[in-house]
Amino acid sequence: MIPKENNYAFIRAKKAALFLREGAVGVIPTDTIYGICGSALNKKTVEKIYKLRKRNPKKPVIILIGSIGDLKEFNVKLKNWQEKILLKIWPAKISVILDCPSSKFYYLHRGTKTLSFRVPASKNLLKIISVSGPLVAPSANFEGRPPAENIDEARKYFGGEVFYYGKRKLTGQPSTLVDLTKKPFKIIRTGADCEKILKLIKQV
Repeated sequence: MIPKENNYAFIRAKKAALFLREGAVGVIPTDTIYGICGSALNKKTVEKIYKLRKRNPKKPVIILIGSIGDLKEFNVKLKNWQEKILLKIWPAKISVILDCPSSKFYYLHRGTKTLSFRVPASKNLLKIISVSGPLVAPSANFEGRPPAENIDEARKYFGGEVFYYGKRKLTGQPSTLVDLTKKPFKIIRTGADCEKILKLIKQV
């Protein structure tokens, strides 16, 4: 549930969460930058996001989840060493690649048989996910173009095709991306919270 800390903010956040749960596509602030988001469990929604972003259809997108337990929704089975690492690093601006061989989720893994997940470091976003369920969340821009830093910039990309939630300007690094499919795990992309992973590497 999204707590009623501020009535106006509560209404806006709950409305966004419900829209997402029902299959709508929206531009919302993530824990890194603005994302064009939709339900990861709705194939039509995911395909719409690929079309709107003009994204390479062979490239999977990162999925935002509310907790490690949400991985079960995608038939992801963690090994003990993987779970220990995730418990140490999440929530954080760190996305991890895990095996997902299920053909049921081909529309997400696009034949790679792996998926990238993140428990975001944003209390507000986690509250939204608690209502909406897991979200695909690529950056809010056309592929190869600069990410939108505010809602006005996002509107120039997507116009009236999506709903918009958020006011403030968001700039920053994308999430750090870590391949956790096998040992030793490997940093694929350095980004936000990278020092958290580097510190963990020194401990193992």
